[in-house]
Amino acid sequence: MDIPSRLNIIHIDMDAFYASVEERDNPKLKGLPIIVGGRSGHGVVTTANYVARRYGVHSAMPNFMAKKLCPRGVFLPVRMSRYQEVSREVLNILHSFTDLVEQVSIDESYVDITELNMDPADFAHRVKAKVMEVTGLTMSIGISYNKFLAKIASDWNKPNGIKVISPDMVPAILLPLKVKAVHGIGPKSAEKLNRIGIYTVGDLINLSEEFLVEFFGKMGTDIYNRIRGIDHREVNTERERKSLGTETTFKATKDMKILESYIRDFSMEIADSLAKKEIQGRTVTVKIKDEDFKTRTKSKTFLEDIHLAEEICDIGISLLHEIKIHNNIRLIGLTISNLSSLEVEQLSFLK
Repeated sequence: MDIPSRLNIIHIDMDAFYASVEERDNPKLKGLPIIVGGRSGHGVVTTANYVARRYGVHSAMPNFMAKKLCPRGVFLPVRMSRYQEVSREVLNILHSFTDLVEQVSIDESYVDITELNMDPADFAHRVKAKVMEVTGLTMSIGISYNKFLAKIASDWNKPNGIKVISPDMVPAILLPLKVKAVHGIGPKSAEKLNRIGIYTVGDLINLSEEFLVEFFGKMGTDIYNRIRGIDHREVNTERERKSLGTETTFKATKDMKILESYIRDFSMEIADSLAKKEIQGRTVTVKIKDEDFKTRTKSKTFLEDIHLAEEICDIGISLLHEIKIHNNIRLIGLTISNLSSLEVEQLSFLK
């Protein structure tokens, strides 16, 4: 097996990011159960701090359920622009060490430290100290020789942890993990595996590559390799986006107010990302998946570009209502595509 020996890939994951930003901005909230996701009973939890999680509160949970579990919880609205601002501060710190940084979400990044000639543990401690100094926030860091294992490692000692996964620890360290921990295995695939008695990586590793290819399609070979410690994906610093969006799974529901609340949250997140990247789009797509795993989408393309949260939200909710919903919905997503630079629009006014 082609397994490198150098531990040069770092995965950085901010701890309970939205809730931690709220605590940092308002020290009076320290030690209280913080639940971010709006105050409406029809809203959903975007994230919860670790105090609230001890009550069983988790992301994608309806607010009314979170209030039953944690009646003294402090419910706060999403302040996406603020979280984006702090995210940029963290990203700037990472770039102060190296340009080999791949931001994969508002609170997660991969870093390749190959060119730094620095001990990975030293790098991790220095980054954590600098981020704490500048933002007052903690992060969990995974260190390994590829992206899959670094991601697994960052989840190991949350919050505020550091975990190293070296070649000699693989695959033994992975065997007890549930199959859903493997990159490429989503909830639907995990359920299908469970139905045939495959619950852990230890069960999965006994399956042949041919079986996994038949089961997963072309992704089967990647999964076969990953659970054996092989993942050739590089840290990609220049990913060209053809679309920009987000989706989430949750306890199945047909409550339109809950589904609309997701669209509103997604719209703010997408609009802030568009502004940050100075881009805009012409096509908005809503995606839903019901409890029978049937997926449906509805799209609309416009002659003029859009980038404002209010516009994206109105279009998204309108598209949602155009989809005939018969069964409970377990996943919803919102995407904007046909992307172009905001500069194109600005230049057109100068002609």
